[in-house]
Amino acid sequence: MESYNVGIIGAGAWGTALAAALARGGHKVELWALEEDVVESINNAHENKRFLPGFVLHESLTATQDIMKAAAGKDFIILGSPSLFLAPTIRKFVNAPNIQDGSTIIGSLTKGFVPSEDGVPHFVLDTMESVLPECYKNATVYIAGPSHAEEVAMGKITGLISASNHHRNAVKMRDLLRVPGIMAYASFDTIGVQVCAAVKNVIAVVYGAMDALSENSELFGDNTESLLMAAGLNEIQTIGMAMGATHSATFTSISGVGDLDVTCKSKYGRNRRFGQDIIRTNMLDQFKDIDDIIANVQKVGYLPEGAIACKYVHKIAEMKNLKLPICDILYRVLNKESTAEECLKEILITR
Repeated sequence: MESYNVGIIGAGAWGTALAAALARGGHKVELWALEEDVVESINNAHENKRFLPGFVLHESLTATQDIMKAAAGKDFIILGSPSLFLAPTIRKFVNAPNIQDGSTIIGSLTKGFVPSEDGVPHFVLDTMESVLPECYKNATVYIAGPSHAEEVAMGKITGLISASNHHRNAVKMRDLLRVPGIMAYASFDTIGVQVCAAVKNVIAVVYGAMDALSENSELFGDNTESLLMAAGLNEIQTIGMAMGATHSATFTSISGVGDLDVTCKSKYGRNRRFGQDIIRTNMLDQFKDIDDIIANVQKVGYLPEGAIACKYVHKIAEMKNLKLPICDILYRVLNKESTAEECLKEILITR
């Protein structure tokens, strides 16, 4: 297998786990972290003690606080920045020669929609290409799939999708990702894959709330959770097709039903956890509404991307005149218009 120089921008749990997998697969990987303690921990202890504690990282994986160093001269760059910080992060390294001449293939792990000044949610790849040089138009790659960082770090078999409008880049990124423990596939339905990656987090928050409610409810159980997940998948497909997805099979692939299943059910899922915390710890008591959550998400203690995506899903539903009752539940709950139990009873019992 050919070895490549890879820069991963963002040393959160997922960025670190993928960097570790690529390093184990024989690639030379440099990981950019904003935090000094993260860089020192990775370089000296071979562990990301802040974001991925307890997992030994490959010795060839190095970290740096110099984002230009992490980006310069790389064959591939993979972005692991949260959606809120995606464009500002790219601007920090966009002037690297290999970016200006388009010789580096650039992909992203970022989940969700990207906020904009006009209030219209933007796709991750569109946001990237608006900041990158013109040569990256329709050439960036989106990476998604059922892939909790902890299991990737353990080397457990994981499936990923490499989606791009540029077919060669989709295939090249797919081949890069095919290291021990990762089964990677190419897709050319960038819109469908991006919608799946964003909206499944919204469904997972509602799923987590129902999971917590079912502990003391005579109404909600395993059957109800399966009903909720199936209805949620239908809503994801409704949004995807309305936004321009090109392949209905995207929604029954690992980027659709596969990612939704693991996000709803896994013990590692932050969005499921957020839904559970809404019920178990009254998490929302410290916030006024959804905008307050997005502005002060650090109060949560972890990043529930579904809470952020929920606002933009609601905007899309208004723009496209879509009926999305499961996604609407979360929007109403986060804005304190109703409780999760009231909303779920409304759509599941009164029909």
